[in-house]
Amino acid sequence: MGGVNNVYASVKSYSKRGQLLKKADFQTLSESRDLEELMTRIKNTVYGDSISEIQKPYTSLKIENALRAHLADVHYSIAKTSGDKSIFNAYYMKFIISNLKSVLKGKVLGKPQEEIETHINLHAEELIKQRDIVVKALVSKDLEEAVASLSSGPFGEEITKAATLYNDKKNIQVFDLYFDKILYQNLSHAMKSSEGGKLIGMDIDFYNLLSVIRGKFWGLAEDQIDDLIVSPTPGASRELLGRMISAGSVRDAFNELASTKYRNLAPESENELDAIAEFERSFELEIYQSALRSFSKMFSFETIIGITKLTAFEVRNLGAIAYAVEQQIPSEVTMSKLIIEED
Repeated sequence: MGGVNNVYASVKSYSKRGQLLKKADFQTLSESRDLEELMTRIKNTVYGDSISEIQKPYTSLKIENALRAHLADVHYSIAKTSGDKSIFNAYYMKFIISNLKSVLKGKVLGKPQEEIETHINLHAEELIKQRDIVVKALVSKDLEEAVASLSSGPFGEEITKAATLYNDKKNIQVFDLYFDKILYQNLSHAMKSSEGGKLIGMDIDFYNLLSVIRGKFWGLAEDQIDDLIVSPTPGASRELLGRMISAGSVRDAFNELASTKYRNLAPESENELDAIAEFERSFELEIYQSALRSFSKMFSFETIIGITKLTAFEVRNLGAIAYAVEQQIPSEVTMSKLIIEED
C-alpha cells in the first residue's frame, strides 16, 4: 500500500509545489509599510485563510504563530496520505520540540506563563492529541519543575542533560542543541527503517556538524560535544566529526571539511561567530536547493519530504518578513536574509 500512497502524496506535493510563493511575491510583502498592509497582502496569497483569524492589534508574533499552524496542517495532510509514516512522524516532532524550547527558555528567563504562551502554538499538538506534554511544562512554576514534568516522557533523558549543562554553562542555547538532538535522533531511527533519502541524510549531517562547531565555540568538553552526535551520519563520518571535536579551534574544525563533500560550505570569515552564521546559512541554502531538485524525479518519496521542507522555508521567510515590517527594517535587508529561489 505504501507505494500507491506515496504516488498520491507525490502528486499532492507537485500541486503544492506549484502554489509556492515566487521571489516577486516575497518582494511585495517585504515592501509593506506596516503590519496592516502586510496582512492585506498575505490575504491575497495561499496563506489568506491561515491568517484570517488574527485579531488586532497585529503583531509579527501572531502572524508567525498562525503560519506555523498552517505548516502543521500541510505536514499533517501529506503525512496522512504518505505510505511511510515513520519519517513524517519524526519530522512532525519539530513542532512539539519548538514549543518545548520556547517553554523551557521562558522558564529560564523567569517569564510569566501568559508571556510564554504568546510564543507557542499548540495546533500541531492538537492534530495528534499530544497537548499534555507541552501544557504540563508550561504550567510548571520554574525550570526545575518543568524539567521534572518532562523527565518521565520520551525525551526525559536528553532534557535532564540539557538542564544540567545549562546550570553549568549558563548558556540558554544549550536547550536548542539538546532538543534538536531529540529531533534528529528520532529521524535517524526512522531513516533506518525507511526509504531513507538524501534530504534526511543532509539534515542529520547539518545537525551533527553544527553541534560540533557550536560545542567548540561554547567551550564544551570533548565528551560533552561527542554526546550531542546522532548516528548514523551519512555524509559526515564519525572519524571526521572526531577530528573536528579534537581540533584546536573553531577555524581548525572548519578546515577539516576541506576533504569532504561539504568543502564548498566552509566559511571564509575569520570571526568565529560570523563563520558559524555563514556556515549555517550556506548549509540551509544547500538543503533548500536539494529540496527543489527532489522534484526532478516524479513519484519519489523525496518529493514528499521536499515539499514539507520548501513549505517550512516559506513559512520561515514570511515570519522574517512580518518581523522586519514590524521593526521597519528596509526591504532589501530583509530580502538578503531570506532563503528563496533566485529568478
